[in-house]
Amino acid sequence: METLGETPWDVVLSGTGLSQSLLALALSRSAKKVLHVDQNEYYGGTEAALSLQEIEAWVEKVNDATRPSPFRNAILQKEEEQNSDPASSLGFSRAYSISLSPQLIYTRSNLLPALVSAKVHAQLEFLAVGSWWIYSKASDSRDLENGPTPDAPAGELRRIPGGREDVFSDKSIDLRSSRSLMKFLKLAADPQNHPAVLEAWGSKAFPEYLLSEFKISKSLQAPLLALTSSPHPAEQTLTSLAIPRIHQHLTSIGLFGPGFGAVLPRWGGLSEIAQVGCRAGAVGGGVYVLNKAIENFELVSKATEQEAPSGSDFPKPPLRLRLNGGEEIEAHLIVGSDEDLPQHEPSPAGPDTVQISQSIAIISSPLSSLFYLAAEGAPPPAATVVVFPTGSLDLDDILPTEKVPPVYLTVHSSDTGECPNGQSIIYGHTSLPQPHASTLLSLATQTLLNSIPPSPDPKPLILWTLLYTRFHHIPTSQNSPHCQSPSASSPSLPASATVSTPNGLPSYTSDSQIINLPPPPPGLAIDDSVLKSVREAWAKINGGDDGTFLLFEERTDLGEGEEADELGKDAAEEGLDPAGSDSQDRDGERE
Repeated sequence: METLGETPWDVVLSGTGLSQSLLALALSRSAKKVLHVDQNEYYGGTEAALSLQEIEAWVEKVNDATRPSPFRNAILQKEEEQNSDPASSLGFSRAYSISLSPQLIYTRSNLLPALVSAKVHAQLEFLAVGSWWIYSKASDSRDLENGPTPDAPAGELRRIPGGREDVFSDKSIDLRSSRSLMKFLKLAADPQNHPAVLEAWGSKAFPEYLLSEFKISKSLQAPLLALTSSPHPAEQTLTSLAIPRIHQHLTSIGLFGPGFGAVLPRWGGLSEIAQVGCRAGAVGGGVYVLNKAIENFELVSKATEQEAPSGSDFPKPPLRLRLNGGEEIEAHLIVGSDEDLPQHEPSPAGPDTVQISQSIAIISSPLSSLFYLAAEGAPPPAATVVVFPTGSLDLDDILPTEKVPPVYLTVHSSDTGECPNGQSIIYGHTSLPQPHASTLLSLATQTLLNSIPPSPDPKPLILWTLLYTRFHHIPTSQNSPHCQSPSASSPSLPASATVSTPNGLPSYTSDSQIINLPPPPPGLAIDDSVLKSVREAWAKINGGDDGTFLLFEERTDLGEGEEADELGKDAAEEGLDPAGSDSQDRDGERE
């Protein structure tokens, strides 16, 4: 077998996050020689799903920050064992598959049809995301003279109407308000109405638009704001953001069946899609190596290297890359995200950087009452969304209530394969920065548990909590995906000698041979921009977009089970476990 250095690579993909893995899938039917490396010991990058033991190692790595990372300020908290009840205690490490970037996928997302056309959807098991809930303070939860009372209700969880029938069947909404809501929902569902609305109201606050155009009261605005999944307080949420997101939500409901409009992959969410992409890349001839990072790269000197042969897909000289461990290879193109390419340490703060505070809590109860079956014939939901809008949570003496951003909690049942039976996982995120975000996220999680009505389920206890911050660089129109290249006049450009751009990436000045492929933006749902960026990178590699992106025929060269065998062979040659084998191992261990 040739060593890595003896193989002339067309493309080196750095990092196995969702974006790079989808690109690997897109290249899997090409004739290009692809090397796919990852500095980590696991697949998935920022979308990885990890066991409890892997999370502990990840926390140490994040807080050490020896390499650029989008994550910061990781805090792990474990509660003491409560009793001998298995559900009230943490299971063994690999009984859990904790997602670092949990995001749901709307059924109208461009990702799902792409997975179908690429013929990999059968390798994934999608589960329904059920009802959306919104929290509001209970009017009698506070004694006006003495403050909170011990036996007062914590507040109220209300199910957000999922359509026309839900609106008119909600007895708390009067007839006039129902008609106003239906008028707005009809407009939002029809994209032909959007251009005129966005031209007139796009730069104005969404609540102002709802009140002025539809006379929708503030109390009824909250559920609509929740459907925007906006990270901002109500008055900072623009109509230009709200209308398209509500449109996607409304038009997704019922597309694949009654009662739901979003799905998530079993066994760790987006990480499973990343592993399927890597599996396809390996079957297509790609070579995969974990624990391998690009330390620096330079342009091969034209004085010592000949131009590529006439007619080559890559007419420019290749790049020489040095990997950790001292290996040197050559490749014509490098693709990776910020943290997967050699660069100066980027500054976490900046006008082009979004900061999201996240939490993960393992709960000792299945929280069955949240997994409401929204319609007859609907599949049992494996996840549900709970929104704490601005004004519903108090951070006394820290921030005025009207300035506290919303908190989004996604509750996953054990059906997702992410935790043992009898338990559940609550993922949370908010745009409030640290140090106050931890307080807000913990308050939201505990408030949710206090608000769940009595049921046969065990009392919900928080067994384990992870708090962390994620920074996401917002690509400009010029760098989505961001392209750059070593200058031919400077043939030797180690990372330590490059000039850094504001986002920390090396700055070069000729036709691009290095493609920066941004990771998925953080948020409640996966954004359609992810696949668009992958397609742009694919077109760059192929010299244009001929309309065949992820349009594959069924494989006829491999028999049943041979795809996994082929991947195992490639991985074994590198001394690694096959991509995706981790989730398969956990399958049996969780039962």
